[in-house]
Amino acid sequence: MQSTALTARRRRRELDELAGETVDLLVVGGGVTGTGVALDAAARGLSVALVEARDLAWGTSRWSSKLAHGGLRYLATGDVGVARESARERHVLMTRTAPHLVRALPQVLPLTPGTGRRRGLTVGIGFGLGDLLRRDAGTSSLVLPGPRLARPGEVARLVPAIARERLHGAWIAHDGQLVDDARLVVALARTAAGRGAKILTRVRATELRADGATLEDTLTGATLTVRARVVVNATGVWAGTVDPSVRLRPSRGTHVVVPAARLGSPTGALMVPVPGSGSRYVFALPAQLGRVVIGLTDEEAPGPVPDVPVATQAEIDFLLETVSAVLARPLLPDDVVGTFAGLRPLVDTAGSGDGPSADVSRKHLVEVSPSTGAVNVLGGKLTTYRTMAEDAVDLAVKHAGLTAGPCWTTALPLVGAPSLAGPGSGVSTGSTSGAGGGLPESLVARYGTEAAEVLAAAVLPGSASAVGLGITGAEHLDITRAEIEWAVTHEGALDADDVLDRRTRIGLVPADRAAVRDVVEELVADSLARL
Repeated sequence: MQSTALTARRRRRELDELAGETVDLLVVGGGVTGTGVALDAAARGLSVALVEARDLAWGTSRWSSKLAHGGLRYLATGDVGVARESARERHVLMTRTAPHLVRALPQVLPLTPGTGRRRGLTVGIGFGLGDLLRRDAGTSSLVLPGPRLARPGEVARLVPAIARERLHGAWIAHDGQLVDDARLVVALARTAAGRGAKILTRVRATELRADGATLEDTLTGATLTVRARVVVNATGVWAGTVDPSVRLRPSRGTHVVVPAARLGSPTGALMVPVPGSGSRYVFALPAQLGRVVIGLTDEEAPGPVPDVPVATQAEIDFLLETVSAVLARPLLPDDVVGTFAGLRPLVDTAGSGDGPSADVSRKHLVEVSPSTGAVNVLGGKLTTYRTMAEDAVDLAVKHAGLTAGPCWTTALPLVGAPSLAGPGSGVSTGSTSGAGGGLPESLVARYGTEAAEVLAAAVLPGSASAVGLGITGAEHLDITRAEIEWAVTHEGALDADDVLDRRTRIGLVPADRAAVRDVVEELVADSLARL
């Protein structure tokens, strides 16, 4: 085992090493799929390098609803295979690989005269089928409680802002919620690094070949040629720009962010049916840092792929209006403190262009490119990243004739997770301290067993105790200066944007970002200088 710490110094050293060696597997793309591929391959004993043009979780992987969900919606559209796979992968995340990053979230679907008896019955049947998927996956009801009907008083305790007039009760079902999607990607990358994978951000692949790639260090402008026995293209929605043979049909999912206090600081997610749809819902999801995230849309997004997708006013209005239908006081545009949008890299299969993108299958595709000779891994979704990675590495090993062990990522805890593999397995997840010892609950939620180490490793003045970064007006951001240091010394952050937008998610609210930016820039500079 090697260190799991990703640093600027390690990046420079490993980039220099890469110029003089041939790796078994070169992964292009640092999202959840690419980092999952790197971990799977490294765990099988292959030599691995991952290159990412920007930062870990730069693209779609940071713009999700942050749910590890069981695929109930896919049952409604008849995609039973994807629904079953989702439930099984949710089980793996919640019980083996990342139980520290995923919690059970109650989802509340209010029942009113407007819901209709038929709709209420249909929802109950759907939740029952979803519970069958939970049982099939082997997930205990202690991990994810089964669905049930709730009285109005309990509904109001979970979602205080709900309109109680004519509220008969609600269906309550549980699903998995990530503390943060980008944090999952960072955990995957660090776990892969601990098994020898080179994780290289700010390195762009300018040309892919069957036996390697031409790379550019975007920090220095230097170029190098890397040799690899097989290349995996995991660039998501940008896959078509790397390989012209790829056909994708991107769709845009938009979210708005409102202060949690505006909805009474809910502890459950509000689930509101989309008018005219039998399978789509808008969710109001309680999130870290005192926020509620409301989403999401599913709109066609043809044309060039933007670096950062932007929510449209029509999408924002749609989300606010849909959720407001069940609230005591409607949400107004002034309640919105942030928005974000991501592009789903849906595979454009035969006939998929004939209907709305919401109906396009989320099943992934793994194939050898006829133009580059690389293995393309396309489509899929956040919850099923691990099976996508397994299929991609299986094909890569077969295609290149590599010798590799079997996939065992279903039993491989990520950094911060409690070790479940037992003595002698070679699995190391860092500190063994858990949620006790008076550690802040939010810190444990983000770092798991490493929470105490995050504080202990801090060396800059005030880092171990200054919640809200010690800034007046930022106290609602339950983040310490120690976490900023840790992002640089262990999580591969190279500048303040990496910290604000992907390691802490402060940047999802522009006002919060502006309030703390100067302090974060200073902490990042001091931390980099100490490496």
